Amino acid sequence: MNLSSTTQLANDTHGVDALRARAATDPKGAVREAARQFEALFMQELMKSMRQAQQSMASGLLDNGGTQMGTEMLDTQLSTKMTGLPGGLGDAIARQLERQVGGAAVAPAAAAGAPAATAKTTEKTAAAARPAAAAGAAQAGTARASDFVAQHQEAARAAEAQTGIPAAFMVSQAAHETGWGRREIRHADGSNAFNLFGIKADTNWKGATAEVTTTEYIGGVARKVVAKFRAYASYAESFADYARMMKTSPRYSGVVANAGSAQQFAQGLQRAGYATDPAYADKLTRVINTTLRLQRSLA
Repeated sequence: MNLSSTTQLANDTHGVDALRARAATDPKGAVREAARQFEALFMQELMKSMRQAQQSMASGLLDNGGTQMGTEMLDTQLSTKMTGLPGGLGDAIARQLERQVGGAAVAPAAAAGAPAATAKTTEKTAAAARPAAAAGAAQAGTARASDFVAQHQEAARAAEAQTGIPAAFMVSQAAHETGWGRREIRHADGSNAFNLFGIKADTNWKGATAEVTTTEYIGGVARKVVAKFRAYASYAESFADYARMMKTSPRYSGVVANAGSAQQFAQGLQRAGYATDPAYADKLTRVINTTLRLQRSLA
């Protein structure tokens, strides 16, 4: 049974009636079917917890309904692969159900009521596993973040020499804009535009561009819009263009002059209108603090 049919059965009164009818003739089969349902629900919760833990570090440019739908579809496929494996959670739940309702000699009414009777137990099991799942996902997210910092450290230091802005602050801004590299701007053919800072292509830009859907806050309300962004041949070019913009644009002179702390830098960018997200400064400050901790651990 696939995940979608299992979930539908677990939440459908007709499915429960079918399970009750099966219990009258095949008690063990009904117990195994109930166990599969609970395992499917547990795996969905597990994937949800892991995804939330992973995304807690990522907030940036390309969040949209399409990416969310794709993520949910991927999670469904992964949940399907993890459900029904020999010796897995489903078998453990089935053994527990059989002990509770008396094994093969279970009365039909008891078997039919087994899902409801065991729901609390299964939820407790799922709740107990969530912290471990979240910790594992957080560890994977930390590894990705460490790789991102190491990958862009050299280019960030070159930009620091040009602007005086600490390299860690610029790496953090790139991380925030791209979700630690998971949601970078891409061309229509899927190739990378290497735009780490979400810099749009205005009328003065004569280089290549990439057109993508992004989130803009208009009047404090998040809206999806299509915009053109600058495209580069490498990440080094992205850092160099960002440094040039920060150094030469009067708009960001205050940011450069007051980049003494993470909070001052982030608030300066928000005041200068770098992004329309009203929470941009707070989000960026948190990412900078994460980057600084990672740098200390890598030193």
